[in-house]
Amino acid sequence: MKDKLNIGIVGAGGFAGFAAKAFLKVAGIQIVGVTDINEVAAQKLAHELNAEFYNDYEQLLNDNRIQLVYIATPPYLHYTQSKQALEAGKHVICEKPAALKTKEAKELANYAKSNNLLYAVNLMQRYNPLYDIVKTIIQEKWLGDFVHGFFENYASDEKLTPDHWFWDMEKSGGIFIEHGVHFFDLFSGWLGAGQLVNSLQIQRPNVKQKIIDRVQATVLYKDGPVNFYHGFNQPKILDRQEMRLQFDRGDITLYEWVPVKIRLYGLLQTVHLEKLKQLLPNHSITHHTDATLLNKKSIGKFQDIFYDSFVTFEAGTITEKMDRYEQLVIAMINDQWNWIKDPTHPRKIDEQNAVESLRIAEEATERALQF
Repeated sequence: MKDKLNIGIVGAGGFAGFAAKAFLKVAGIQIVGVTDINEVAAQKLAHELNAEFYNDYEQLLNDNRIQLVYIATPPYLHYTQSKQALEAGKHVICEKPAALKTKEAKELANYAKSNNLLYAVNLMQRYNPLYDIVKTIIQEKWLGDFVHGFFENYASDEKLTPDHWFWDMEKSGGIFIEHGVHFFDLFSGWLGAGQLVNSLQIQRPNVKQKIIDRVQATVLYKDGPVNFYHGFNQPKILDRQEMRLQFDRGDITLYEWVPVKIRLYGLLQTVHLEKLKQLLPNHSITHHTDATLLNKKSIGKFQDIFYDSFVTFEAGTITEKMDRYEQLVIAMINDQWNWIKDPTHPRKIDEQNAVESLRIAEEATERALQF
């Protein structure tokens, strides 16, 4: 276990193949086998990975070589398949969400903890270097206190045919549960635990079946609210995401659902601007006032604000997205494997992330006003 990790894959869709190939870039990891109800897809992926094809899940779980099961199936299968793997003594990494019900996620987390097994959901956003940079800015108050934020997801439905499981609430859990957990987890990592204020969901008009394609929720954190919007109604060419955090002395905007581009606009001390330059060496800076004038002063919230620079600082490009995505998957598997090797290792993502992100998502779904 110290120098080798054998993985079995359940689900042979596109992301499973992407993740598996990222896993294999980590020395010591081997994909032992693949199973899927779609035998053609499973055989194809197994062949690509030089792995064994299993006729069913039970056959995979009975393979004593497999130490960790990676689950990449539709959400309604996650709870049962994770439970079966844990009960078979396997470590588990599951794609989001953990389950369709928070109580099920808690059950899995408790079982894994009681049996010294790894259980995690692939909420890979916290492995992004931009996540750590934003967290530093918040904790050290480079821009003062947080006051408001938003995440806006203008997503594509181009590959989501009317009969796709994504639209079936019994299979996906709905947009908050299937997709929103990533961003509930991301913002709670920055701002602490949040409480749902309100939510709504909108049904697509002029279609025969019930299709909820837009949802919105407001979550209140300790220092301010964040609005989350997800709309799956765009052509692929228009697919785009943006999130912003507003502070007393400026704001941070991140682009793409796996953030690769950052824009900071605001009033900074020289020490913080220099740290940004070091953290993000490939950047551009626009100064909005004369940079030679020191001890500039403004007023906000009835208090004096002293700053050295009023700038727009930008770094990164959206063309980096797939490379960044792969980096996050690699960082995630390394982090989890380090815990398997040494359970005192502090993970960035553990079983509690799976539970807490689902808690807000489930509550948002249950309380959503219908339109």
